Amino acid sequence: MNSLKIDLNVSQSLAPAARTATANGTAIDLAKFGSAAFVVDAGLWTDGTHTFTADESDTGTGAWTTIAAADLDGTFPVIAGAADDNAVTVVGLIRSKRYVRVTSTVAGGPVTGLVSSATVVRSRPKYAGQVPGGLTV
Repeated sequence: MNSLKIDLNVSQSLAPAARTATANGTAIDLAKFGSAAFVVDAGLWTDGTHTFTADESDTGTGAWTTIAAADLDGTFPVIAGAADDNAVTVVGLIRSKRYVRVTSTVAGGPVTGLVSSATVVRSRPKYAGQVPGGLTV
């Protein structure tokens, strides 16, 4: 039996921070993986409205577009009060361009904001001559 770790790769898009302004996450390359999911970790909310989305790009720089809802399995959170905070949301990716990132859009002029982070979990790695788990084909 293999550990699940061998089939997963986790990359940080939005580093943990108290967000009071809109932030675009780091680009994550999906080229060597067969599937992916976004994980948004919303900690303590104090003020403002915090809307999370995922963007896609062919190059990882320049032109980014929001990933269509039809290409996602689930919905990103909107954190606008204490009832919404301290939660982890997972959104699956059905189809995308090569690069993705998570964006946090902040409205309402928060003073202390929301502590949050976002990661991209990639799975089903594509190895030349191998299948996931390290077995040779």
